[in-house]
Amino acid sequence: MGVSVSVLASGSRGNSTIVQSSSTRILVDAGISCRETFKRMKAAGDDPHSLSAIVITHEHTDHVSGLLVLARKLRVPVYMTGATHQAWSRSMRDDAGERPQLERLEFFSSGHSFHIGDIGITPFTIPHDAVDPVGFTFRAEGIKIAIATDLGRLLANVKDNLRACDVLVIESNHDLEMLRNGPYPWSVKQRVGSPTGHLSNEKLAEFFATGYDGHASYIVLAHLSELNNHPECALREAEKALAGRRTLLQNRVMLAAQSEPMQAIRL
Repeated sequence: MGVSVSVLASGSRGNSTIVQSSSTRILVDAGISCRETFKRMKAAGDDPHSLSAIVITHEHTDHVSGLLVLARKLRVPVYMTGATHQAWSRSMRDDAGERPQLERLEFFSSGHSFHIGDIGITPFTIPHDAVDPVGFTFRAEGIKIAIATDLGRLLANVKDNLRACDVLVIESNHDLEMLRNGPYPWSVKQRVGSPTGHLSNEKLAEFFATGYDGHASYIVLAHLSELNNHPECALREAEKALAGRRTLLQNRVMLAAQSEPMQAIRL
């Protein structure tokens, strides 16, 4: 079967991705409902009950809104940092003040690798306004996959982890002019454009032009804003920045969407 990446949803209304090897299937974030997760997996011919585990990048709603129900239905281990778990459980308290309980909870720390089945996972710290946000690299069967969204800038440690990837799922959230002139309140514009906010098309293009190693066979532009970006703008900026990189002449730049799953990348 090999290694594959399937982006089920990507954007401010929910994020969820499947990373799969021949024997292990991991759900990265649970930002859409359990019902919608099942629906999208089944439409792609995947059985939700074949998931091995869920790993969480951070506690924001668009990454965890479906987590509790998914974990209860699937009874798979859920992996997150201790600080993320504390923030998530505080936000999920019911009217009686009770915190939700995850039946199979596992903790990891940024910078410390671990395995789920035959997939090696390395979490790395990203600059975002959450308590302990991380990106991930996944290694299986000689393939390296990186997922890095919800980050305001590309720090040295992030760039180090993005080297030598075969698949790179990376944020291209907003166009700077669209954000400045868009409908968001000024406070939200400042948050989105801050060093701990979201990565713009322009910042990503700068990375592609100057700091990227050109290794990935597939680049997936993810977490596009529906109000402050256009898929065509994100794609144009990325491809323009990559045009001079000879190693990318045969490689593909793809777009992840909010409302429908992207076609699976199989390696």
